Amino acid sequence: MSRTASVSRKTNETSVSVTVDIDGTGTSTISTGVGFFDHMLDQLSRHSLIDMEIRTEGDLHVDDHHTVEDTGIAIGQAIAKALGDRRGITRYASLDLAMDETMTRAAVDVSGRPFLVWNVDFSAPKIGTFDTELVREFFNALAQHAGITLHIQNIYGVNNHHISETCFKAVARVLRTATEIDPRQAGRVPSTKGSLA
Repeated sequence: MSRTASVSRKTNETSVSVTVDIDGTGTSTISTGVGFFDHMLDQLSRHSLIDMEIRTEGDLHVDDHHTVEDTGIAIGQAIAKALGDRRGITRYASLDLAMDETMTRAAVDVSGRPFLVWNVDFSAPKIGTFDTELVREFFNALAQHAGITLHIQNIYGVNNHHISETCFKAVARVLRTATEIDPRQAGRVPSTKGSLA
């Protein structure tokens, strides 16, 4: 069964198109007009092994907020659509991810129930020209629209680029594990309720 999906989202503020392949190899084509964000999304694709094609045109003359949030919404919707009823998936995963001086923990329940717990602080309002507060906005949009419970905690770190990057990489790795098909599930929905949501 192919676990691929495409989503298009158009508002007065942005135009977003996203295609994902859950069972990909981590290849991506990404263009949002926000260089740092493109770099983070490349990490998300590469380390989750989810192939992603993302094109966003947003009102960058205002700021990056709508572009980042609406891209997160569309990626989340595409992942949810590709997963379908989530039959046979591993469902849960957690990971501590190190990068130089930084350590970040991510845990996920691909449950159909959206929730974000965010315990990450940045020491500066920007990374280059990118607003650090938008990292949380992205993951909140992703969690809400993918239907996942997502916990992200930066345990320690100094460099804000590293803190952001470990968030994206850690989430990528837990998504990879949690969305993988578990052969022992034999195609069952991984819940005693019989459905996820």
